[in-house]
Amino acid sequence: MIPDKFSGRLMAVALTVALASNAHAAQSRHASKAQSAGRKPAAKVEPVLEAKAIDLLKAMSARLAAARAMTFTAVSSYESPSRLGPPLVYMTASEVTLQRPDKLRVITSGDGPASEFYYDGKAMMAYAPAENLVAVAPAPPTIDAALQAAYDSAAIYFPFTDVIVADPYHDIADDLVRAFLIGQSNIVGGTTTDMIAIAGNGVFAQIWIGADDKLPRMIRAIYANDPLRQRQQVEFSNWKLDGEIGADAFTSSRASSAPRIAFARPDPQPPSGAAATQKGKPSKRKPTTTKSAAQ
Repeated sequence: MIPDKFSGRLMAVALTVALASNAHAAQSRHASKAQSAGRKPAAKVEPVLEAKAIDLLKAMSARLAAARAMTFTAVSSYESPSRLGPPLVYMTASEVTLQRPDKLRVITSGDGPASEFYYDGKAMMAYAPAENLVAVAPAPPTIDAALQAAYDSAAIYFPFTDVIVADPYHDIADDLVRAFLIGQSNIVGGTTTDMIAIAGNGVFAQIWIGADDKLPRMIRAIYANDPLRQRQQVEFSNWKLDGEIGADAFTSSRASSAPRIAFARPDPQPPSGAAATQKGKPSKRKPTTTKSAAQ
């Protein structure tokens, strides 16, 4: 057996599934959501939503939601302050395979520990290949619910979650106050994209959407509660929708046979009484995470 102190240190490594690219982003999203919910606005802000921007957002969401299976690559980057002040940039690359309604695989490499995440509709596994350690937990029967459970129980969060949930438009457009069309680009993704900007819930984001295929090519976000205005970005490529996916894609014999540790949050938690006081109504999916080993 692994001693408790040693187990806790290893858990911080083993459960860094996708945290290297999004720890700060997840924390900022959660804080922005909480601040928006917890304060009364001085004056009601009337949404200004350009129809063309909303149409593009809905078309992207519809294309993603209609796909029963998909694979894509997500290259995520985020800024983190250096000791000199100006930010450094850390990156990860995630190979994502999804089959609705209840299967997901994310294989991540990058500027930090490699990680693997498997969900087969019944259980989820977070695997650290370098350490050959795995955490396994029962999982609910849908991808959306599994993503929420992975955050609630182990602080696991993916920066591309908004595009793999059942209703991307609802996730992205929740409480929008601004949406407008910027124009077109011929650079991102090697194709023509329509660029839109959206703001709401303390988040300002720019989204590049394929003009022909309506697939997201890049999302770049800044969070209002972050005084440094650090940027987080996800670039998408290698999209394949409704292709054949093997039955064994959502498990791993190596991960399944690895020594097990608890499926738990890597960050220290407050006493149970304090946690109950702070928790309140659970957020839909705006997690708070610790900084990753890459930092």
